[in-house]
Parts: sequence; structure tokens; C-alpha cells
Amino acid sequence: MRKIYNHPGRKWAPILALLMLQLISLKASAQKLSVTGTVKDEKGISMPGVTVSVKGTQQGISTDNNGKYSISVAENGTLIFKFVGYTIKEVAVKSRSVIDVSLVPESSNLNELIVTGVFDKRTAQNSSIAISSITAAQIEKQAPVSGADLLKNIPGVYVNSSLGEIRNTVYSRGVSVGSNDGASGYYYVSLQEDGLPVTNATFGNYGPDYFYRPDATLGKLEAVRGGTASILGNNAPGGIFNYISKTGGQTFQGEFRAKVGLEGDGQNPFYRGDLNLGGPLSADKTWTYDVGGFYRYSTGAKDPGYPLNKGGQIKGNIYKKYKTGSLKIYGKYLNDHNGWFEFTPTLSFTNPKPAPGFTETSSVLIPAVSVQVPINNTGTDTYNSTNLIHSVDKSVGANWTQHLDSSLTFNNAIRYSSKNANWNTTAVVYPVALNDLVTYAILGTLGRPGTYNFTNARTGATLGTVNSVSGYDFTVTNSNFPGSAVSPNSLFFEPLFYVKNKSNELLDQFAFSKTLKNMSFTLGGFYGYSQVDNQNGIMGLGLGTIQNHPDLVNLTITNQGQTYQITNPNGITGLGGGGVADNHADQSQMAFYFGHNWQIIPDLNLDYGVRFESMHVKGFAAPSVANPQASDPSYGGADGNPLTIYDNAGGTLGTHYSFDKRVNTFSYSAGLNYKLSSNIAFYGRYSLGNKAPDLSTYFAANTAFTSANLVAPAQHVSQAEAGIKITDRNFALFATPFYSVLSNVPNVQTFTSADNVTFYSPPLEYEKIRTYGIELESHVDFSRNFSVKAVATLQNSKALTYKVWIANANGPSDDILADYSGNRADNSANMILNVTPSYNVGKFFSFITWQYMGSREANVANAFLLPAFSQFNLGAGYDFTKKLQVSVNINNILDKYGVMSWSRPGTFLAALDREGYTKAMYQADVAANKPYSTIAIPPRAYFLTLTYKF
Repeated sequence: MRKIYNHPGRKWAPILALLMLQLISLKASAQKLSVTGTVKDEKGISMPGVTVSVKGTQQGISTDNNGKYSISVAENGTLIFKFVGYTIKEVAVKSRSVIDVSLVPESSNLNELIVTGVFDKRTAQNSSIAISSITAAQIEKQAPVSGADLLKNIPGVYVNSSLGEIRNTVYSRGVSVGSNDGASGYYYVSLQEDGLPVTNATFGNYGPDYFYRPDATLGKLEAVRGGTASILGNNAPGGIFNYISKTGGQTFQGEFRAKVGLEGDGQNPFYRGDLNLGGPLSADKTWTYDVGGFYRYSTGAKDPGYPLNKGGQIKGNIYKKYKTGSLKIYGKYLNDHNGWFEFTPTLSFTNPKPAPGFTETSSVLIPAVSVQVPINNTGTDTYNSTNLIHSVDKSVGANWTQHLDSSLTFNNAIRYSSKNANWNTTAVVYPVALNDLVTYAILGTLGRPGTYNFTNARTGATLGTVNSVSGYDFTVTNSNFPGSAVSPNSLFFEPLFYVKNKSNELLDQFAFSKTLKNMSFTLGGFYGYSQVDNQNGIMGLGLGTIQNHPDLVNLTITNQGQTYQITNPNGITGLGGGGVADNHADQSQMAFYFGHNWQIIPDLNLDYGVRFESMHVKGFAAPSVANPQASDPSYGGADGNPLTIYDNAGGTLGTHYSFDKRVNTFSYSAGLNYKLSSNIAFYGRYSLGNKAPDLSTYFAANTAFTSANLVAPAQHVSQAEAGIKITDRNFALFATPFYSVLSNVPNVQTFTSADNVTFYSPPLEYEKIRTYGIELESHVDFSRNFSVKAVATLQNSKALTYKVWIANANGPSDDILADYSGNRADNSANMILNVTPSYNVGKFFSFITWQYMGSREANVANAFLLPAFSQFNLGAGYDFTKKLQVSVNINNILDKYGVMSWSRPGTFLAALDREGYTKAMYQADVAANKPYSTIAIPPRAYFLTLTYKF
């Protein structure tokens, strides 16, 4: 047996091991420091609520009310300082126990982490997409009228917000439809709130901006034009505009804004209050909350005599962050009343100004009127014009992120909402001539001879008389009608639009993302179900005096000793109109997409994606049928009295025409991004996207012919783009040349039939439009105090294929088809600029924004140019303390009358046919100095905002 020796050092081994463990422990302990410091902004003001975290860990805190923090960190660790609207700063500890930090506002979004339009979170510098972002700090300094107003800061985007807070028109890169008014304002783009569409069901005069209002809860706006919108947008190849809400921080914070103003060049009061609160909900601060909202009351830039915007919203979220993921649960309740501005009579095509008797602040909306109206002879409802458009949105949702392992992540966003948008307002306010057969066909008095007596319903004053021998001939015999310079012997047409829209929606979007060493894969899907009910009709007619704040007009007919009351005492006739049409649709949208990011080499990244989308629409369209007895002289109407004509109208519901259509589309997009250096990157991308038609196509199929011949083809959007991104300490530039082709666009027109009473639509023509140009976005810090931010769009838009029907005499027999292929596309400015110099010193900030809209073709016939114009907006503020700020904004300082929309000269039906307006017609109207109609940018407005943060 081998002898075992007992080594002398063996008995010391346990003691040595213990000592080594203690030394290791002491060393580890020595590597930890308690670091303290203060965070200030560029003005030297302490910043409360800044997130201070330890890189590579989940450890983090927030600065206190004095901007101070204290955190434990390794000697060789790194601290990360984050605050919304400011550049993220990383600071190496290097054994220091005191680290004071100064944060500066973001001058560029190129190095900021983005979540919209990308397959995985990354900076814009590393992305092959055209994306811009606007932070809460930037938004706070502006005085936007609507959410669309913020998009004027985005290159490549055309915004028409001249109608007011809702019914705005937004499109990008010439990818547009119905761009002259708000009926199809967000047709090709997706207006999103926290990553999901605000609404997935759109149709004429129903869209997402009815249900979205920016307020103090808005943390950030990310805007993607073209590119990956074809893959990651929901039926929205033109772009994605994602309004991202704030979430609570690690300490309690709050903000209150009180905003007062004078719109309409200082004439009309504006009042608004915003509140936002947020902070931790649990002791360990892994649960946080954010809640807020606003209330606003204003009579608008053109006071109609009652509030034009009245209401508000409350919204909030609860956020849980845990080791392997996060969960956000949110809700919103919006209840708002909004109107929009109608067309103002205008003189001069080259230097537009309101016609005599009107100013930039004139309102032509119907005065306050309330009346009971029959609904298809099945009941009644109250029509009250002061309710305008009443929008209600009740929604709840959740965003869930789960890291299944270190490389696999699951994201899911889901929302259920119940929406209503009910109209009690007027529209298409144009003159109707009192010697025109069409006027009396609209009034329902054709065939009634006698003396027509017109009086002011408010004052009782006589306005004029019209004689008719046969009931089909009309001669003005006495005239004291106002507005003769606009249209002699005429009155405004003031129809009572009655619409009830209701939608219940469930939206869900999910994605699995797998990250490998140099690439990532994303497999995702979207499901949307919208149950939509739409009732609509013209529930009565009013005639208004052609003047600012029209008065309604009473009409009687005297014939053979009998006096017939055509209007009720309020000046309304045709109560119940021709009945109420009823439409219903169940829209199901399902999509699957795949995306791949591949970092080929450290400086070269390839990404591509494909999307299959299926849109299934099933439902019915039921037109209303007018009461055939309405024009019978012996018919007594609802009250049984043949002398009261105003209650003879009404209608019933007609045949239900069913539809059941499915539109399948396949889209793809691919891009390369190359980083030449840490400050310079290039990218290129090609995309093919599709747009399935919205519900307007289906609701219009309400006759036997249109139902049997209903087609619902998808429109196609192909886009090529390239970009250069340059950024350094004091300069940033994002330049994006692009080329887009929009094809298969139906052109719907409506003309008067030969009977002078009914209407018809000629055969559809399908159009094709090409646009190329360049988008520019830059920011230059000339000094610590002075900087300039600028965005610009330079473009050329052409109608490759465009045919328009020209109506001659009433009826289709002499209609001709005009071919405008090769003409410049309408309403596409060659240049759009937004330049903002800013000057900040100490606690004072100021800026002035120059917005330039270049000249645009008024229609594809290229009849005339809408003239270019500039608008200047001023902002200034002072931080009295770190909590209290006062700011002043003046929009449209020079009170420019910049035309955004127009209607041709003439009365009601002629005015609606813009595309049928030829250059020869224009030249004749100019020679005769004929008035036409326009909608311009809002007149000068003043706002004072008091902000208190706590």
C-alpha cells in the first residue's frame, strides 16, 4: 500500500480558500459606487422626471423635483439618461461618485430609436425608410388646430386642414384621391394611435380624424412615407402616421395647460384646458400609470353663431414592466362636437379675395335651427344644427411584449372600440338662382303656378317675389335679395344633412421576432373586424340669404286666393327629405406579413418584406324612396293640410341590395441601408403596395344596375426611393428622392338627368398618376442659441391616364369624354416648404415658422392655377420657474388668404363639377369677372398658454 503523506500546507487550505472568497467579495463590493448628480437642460434648468438607468441592467430611477438622482452602479459601468424630446445621453462612470449631466433637445431624429415602419426597433440612421418624428417638447411649442396640422412638419406630406379640426385631407408623394375636400381625407394612409389604426373602416365623410385629438398625453409622432407602409400598414400604402401616447415614469409627474385664444383675426374666443398625470403605481415602480385629456370650447375661425368645437376626451394607460416583457392596458373616451367651414364666395382667380359682403371670417353655415323630422315614416328624430358632427369613441386595448427567450420576442396589440359620428349640419352651401328650374325641382314645387313670396324668417322683411304662370316658368318680379354681387336673384342652398354612423371594431396585430447574430426575422399578422351601420339623408331644405351669417327664408305661394306655406315658421321645407338610406357592412380584414433584416456586413443592412392581405366586405345598401305624393297639390302631408307643403315630403326604405366581395392583394418592399461612417448613411428601396376600396364603393351599389355590376378592384401604388442621411453635432440632413405611380383609380361623377330632378353617374373611368420629387429635412444649430429646422417637398405630378366626362345639356345623350392624359395632376404643388428659425436664450424661447404652398393645378383639365401663398406663424415663451411656463402663439401673422379648396362659378350642381371645368370656361368666367367659391387657410389667430408642471 502506498503511503499517504500529510502535506504541511494542507491544513491551511480551507483558511486560504475562505480568505480568497472574502477578497473577491471585497473587490466586488469595491467596484460598486453610489453615484449622485443633477440633470439640467440646455438652459441650465433642473429637469425632474429624467430616467437614469444602468446600461445592461433593468436598474433605473428618475430624477426628483430638483433634477437630482442617486444610484448604485459599478465603477466601470455606464449610466443612460433619457427624457422625452431630448437626446439620449450615455455617460461612463469611470469611478466617479458625482456626475452632473446636461441634456439638449433632439435636433434630429436620425439617432433616435423608432418603432413605426420597421421590423425591429432601430434608429432612423440604420433604417432604409423615410421616417420623421416630432417629440412632445416640439409639439408643446406649437398651436395646431388639428392632428393633421402636426404633419405639416413632415416632408413629402400634403396637408389640407383648412376645413377645421376634422375632415382634413392628408396624403404623401402625390398618392391622393378626393384631395380637394375632406370626404376621403386619409384614404391611402393610416392614422394610428399607439400602433393601431384609429379606425379601420372608412367611407365618404367618415374617417380616423373624427376620433383622434392630440392633447397633453401625446408623447411623440412618428411618420413613415411610402416604403414599408406597404407591408406594416393596414391597407395603407401611402404612409403610417403613428401618434404615440405617454406612459408613466418612476416618479409622480403632472402637467396642466390652460390655453385661451382669439380666432378669426381676434374676433372669436377659444378656451381649452389639458391635464396629464403619471407616475408609479407600485412600491417597486414596475407598475406605472398615465392619465389625462382635454376640454375645449370655441366658436371657430368663422363663428356660425354657436360653438363650432365643443367637447373633449379622457384617456389613460397602466404599464407593467417585468423581467421578460411588458404589458400596457389603455382606454379612451372621446365626446366631441365639431363643424367645418363651408366655401366662401370669392373674386379673382389670380389674387383671391372674399367677394363683396364677405370676409375671411364670414360663415355661411345654417343658423341655429331645431326641428322634428320623420324617419322613413317609422318615427321621428330631432335635427339640431348646433349639434354639428357629434363624435363619440369608447375604446379599450392592450399592448403586450413577451421575450420568450433571449432571441425570440412576441408582440401583440389589441383594441376594441365603439364609435359613433352623427351629423346635424349643412354642407354644399352654394347659390341657387330663383329663375332656375332646378331650384324649384329641389324645393319640390315644380308644377305649382302662382306668386312666390320670399321673406326673411327672422325679421319678416320682404326679400322678393317670383311669378310662375305654368309652374315651370319663373320670373323674378321684385328683388331685394342680398348678395347680388355674388349671384343676382339668388339664395344659398342650405340642406339639412342627417347622418348616423355607428361602428364596432376589433383590431389585433401580432408579431414574432427572432434575432440572430447578424439578422432578424419577423412573422406577423393583422386582423380587423368592423361592423358598420350608416344612415343618411337630407332631412329638409333651407334657403339662406347670401351674406355673412345667413338668415333662413320663408316661402309662400299665392294662387287663386289660396296661400300655400312652402316652409315652416323656421324657414325649412321638405321635412323628412326623400327618406333615409340605410347601409350596413361587416368588414373583415386579415393580413400576414414576413420581414427579414440582414446585417450583411457591419455597415450594410438589407431588409425586405412581403404582405398578403384579404379584405372581405359583406352587407347591403338600401336607398330611400321619396314619397310619390309629395308633389300632389291635393296631398295634405303629415298634418293633413294641403296648404302646408313643408310636411309633404318624407320617404320609405327601398330594396336591400346585398353585396359580398373579397379583395386579395399581395405587396412587397425591399431596401438596402449602407453606413458610410457613423455620421453618413445611404439607402434605397422599392415597394409595391395596394389599396382595397373603402366602404363608399359598396354603399353606392344601391340600384339594381349598380348592384349587379359592382366591381371592387384594388388600386396599386408602386414607389422607388433613395436617401442620404447626414448627422453630426450641429447639423442633420435627410434627403429622399422618390418616384411613385398610383393606378386603377376610379373617377366618379354625378350629373343631372333629363327630367331635371334625378341624377345619374356616367360610366367609370380609371386613372393613373405619376409623381417624382425629393423630400428634404434638415436641422442646423448655428450657435447655442440659434437654430433652423426646415422640411421641403419638391415634386412633379402628372396624369398618365385621365379621362373625364363633360356634361352638356341635362341627361346623358350629349355627354362627351374628354381625355386629359398627359396633363399635370391636380392639387399637387411643385414646392411645399416649412422653415422654422428658433432663438433661445436663458429662460426665453422663440421661433417663427414660414409655411409655403406652391401653385397647384386646380383640376386635371389644367383650367387654371391655384396661386402659391405663404403663411407665417410666431411662437415665444418664458420659463418663469422650472414648473411654470407662459407661451404666446400667433398663427397666420400676416392674415394671408391662401386658397386650399375651390368650386367653379355657377349655382349648386355646376359648382360641384370641378373636373368638368375647362380652360375655355375659365377664360369666359374671368372675362365676366364671375365669382366662384373657395376655402382658405384659417385667418389670423392669437393664443396664450399657461403650462404648469409638477
